[in-house]
Amino acid sequence: MLIKNIKRLVQVREEGTDWVSGADMQVLPGIDNAFLQLENGKIAAYGPMDSCPQDNGPEIDATGRLVLPTFVDSHSHIVFAETRQGEFVDKIKGASYAEIAARGGGILNSARKLQQLSAEELFIRALPRVQEVIGFGTGCLEIKSGYGLTVEDEIKMLRVARRLGEETPLTVKTTFLGAHAIPVDKTREAYLNLVVNEMLPQVAAEGLADYIDVFCEQGFFTPEETTKVVEAGNKHGLTAKIHANQLHISGGVEVGVNTGARSVDHLESIGEAQIAALRNSNTMPTLLPGSAFFLNNKYPPARQMIAAGLPVALATDYNPGSAPAGKMAFMVSLACIKMKMTPEEAINAATINGAYAMDVLATHGSITVGKAASVIITKPIPDIAYIPYSFTGDVIDKVILEGELIFSADR
Repeated sequence: MLIKNIKRLVQVREEGTDWVSGADMQVLPGIDNAFLQLENGKIAAYGPMDSCPQDNGPEIDATGRLVLPTFVDSHSHIVFAETRQGEFVDKIKGASYAEIAARGGGILNSARKLQQLSAEELFIRALPRVQEVIGFGTGCLEIKSGYGLTVEDEIKMLRVARRLGEETPLTVKTTFLGAHAIPVDKTREAYLNLVVNEMLPQVAAEGLADYIDVFCEQGFFTPEETTKVVEAGNKHGLTAKIHANQLHISGGVEVGVNTGARSVDHLESIGEAQIAALRNSNTMPTLLPGSAFFLNNKYPPARQMIAAGLPVALATDYNPGSAPAGKMAFMVSLACIKMKMTPEEAINAATINGAYAMDVLATHGSITVGKAASVIITKPIPDIAYIPYSFTGDVIDKVILEGELIFSADR
């Protein structure tokens, strides 16, 4: 496939480019009036139109359009049984996230519903959501368990997540989040022992997870408990991706850095000490503005973090209770509008830095020869800033994943 007459080819990087951080997040390299050649599911060549090769394969005329790598959504809970719009109404009437959780809502509500479904039914319900996010321009998706809370149901969730990666064109990585909440029929100690001694060995034996996660937060799991679970996961070859500092300064950031976590996610509550801990680490701070928007919470201090020289990634946190939306372009808008990130910073966060957070940087996150031919072609728009500016707009015309046209707005 040859894409010609591209108004601007965005996020063009040389092979071996790592994440971008600090002031470098403002730089979004690209080529005006460009072509992009795709072969065998990979990016074969790119450059200005005056060096465009002749190609006998299919062509797409991208006059007036931008082309950029597909979004990398490195944090989602897209496998769930039912939506929770009743709790949405409760929040409108003044109930807090913690209050809803304390009376059996929230995660425990989702767990009860999921435990009643077969793996087949769970897959059938998740599939339309996955197809929707592909249409929103997502090419890579991390999927967590955590709504099972029993050995059988956590395994069921992870099997469904793996199947979604096998039966759709998405690149999927899975995360074992057994330590998401404590079931009402278990003590803390008994449930942690279940996670470490029964769930983890079965997850590892089937190769169902790439990562291990813990909800390190007041009322959920302490830093000490988080460390115990993460270290147990490490012994089974699972790297950590930690829910950290969503509602309070919880200690999750420090645990993540100390245990070599790939990312620490949320960070609505973060101070100078946590920023200092992240500096010079290999842990990616991942911001989830959709959750802050939906819960009407404060947003992570992205400007303070970038000014301190940190990288940041963006992800959706797509889940039925606190972030029921999988549109990465809206996360880019929220990053700009609510966290004062520039469009260039936000696109870097949603592509190359997200690819690091999900450990798919070798194949995704930038326009680089040899990487997966997974790209977004926009509708005719003025420039990259129009994507966050048009925060309710449908700016995506086509989505190509590994060289195959998967979504087209005119279909």
